[in-house]
Amino acid sequence: MKISCEREALLRQLQTVSRVASTRSAIQALSGVQLVASSSGCELQATDMDVGLRVPLEADVVREGTVVLPARLLLDVVRLLPAETVALELRGAEQDVELVSGNATFHIRTLRAEDFPPFPEPQSDGAVSLPVEAFVSTALKVAASASRDETRPVLTGILVSASDRELRMVATDSYRLSVKETALEDTLPSGFEVNVPARALQELARVAGHVDDEELRISVRQNQVLFELGGIVLSSRLIDGQFPNYRQLLPETFEHELRLAGAELTEVVRRISLLAQKNAPLRLSFKPGELTISAQTPDIGEALESLPVPFEGEPLEIGFNPEFLRAGLEAIEEGDVVVKLISPLRPGLIESGDDSRFRYLIMPIRLNV
Repeated sequence: MKISCEREALLRQLQTVSRVASTRSAIQALSGVQLVASSSGCELQATDMDVGLRVPLEADVVREGTVVLPARLLLDVVRLLPAETVALELRGAEQDVELVSGNATFHIRTLRAEDFPPFPEPQSDGAVSLPVEAFVSTALKVAASASRDETRPVLTGILVSASDRELRMVATDSYRLSVKETALEDTLPSGFEVNVPARALQELARVAGHVDDEELRISVRQNQVLFELGGIVLSSRLIDGQFPNYRQLLPETFEHELRLAGAELTEVVRRISLLAQKNAPLRLSFKPGELTISAQTPDIGEALESLPVPFEGEPLEIGFNPEFLRAGLEAIEEGDVVVKLISPLRPGLIESGDDSRFRYLIMPIRLNV
């Protein structure tokens, strides 16, 4: 294997692909990046067996071949190379790759290519095409609600479903639930519903931010999903298990429904949350015409702020995790928010005031009087 390319091009693609290389696998090859040089061009691949990424690399192929090199080391070396071009050549006898840029020469030992898993090939049959922007924006709305607790793997994913002219994503960590529905301009020829690791969709969002492509192709297999855009392919395993029936978790009726200015409420929550430390709750005290948001942390201090709200009826005080409440409000980027409440011990619901169809259910914290 022997290639030459622009240093910036190699660096850019290495920064993209090396993010998914494993940092804790017993298989050393999974900590590497596989460089494939063929008559059809070059590409870089990395995987941790859960998420895989394949990106093209513009290069002149002098001799075809495949090598696996340590991802982190290769990235650090390329970042500091002195010249605008770089040449890489496999030295079979030495079991390393010679990397030359300007007056600098590196010899980097290769990893076992036999241990690097084959990358799945996209299939044209059954693939569904969706607008990239719609898919990515929907994923980012709900991703924060996915659990990070690996002991309940089904909750670490995002339930993605698409059919007819609607895309829907749902995520929950059992303390909060996010649902985002996005209308599509065109009717889909076929639909699907899969539980995709939140990490995979967050990685897809990062990739999409650097690709000038408006269409995302999605191929669903028995236990895997592939995303294609701009010559890049991201693969992800699917999460087994039954995702919670989110519709049963959403209350059908509420005692109070308040439409508030989203930006104003979010700013108040941000300010008062500064004094909600060490697991202290954020208190929302409603009385006719007024909402007071307060927080108190022993040995640190306390804060409160009031704002007018269209509340009627008996006073109500409810507590929420400040981080969770802030995340729900910040997911509604502009316009009004609709806050729906039942009682201090029942979950509250935050919705976007427009027709963007975003819902955020949040469990309350029992308050000590």
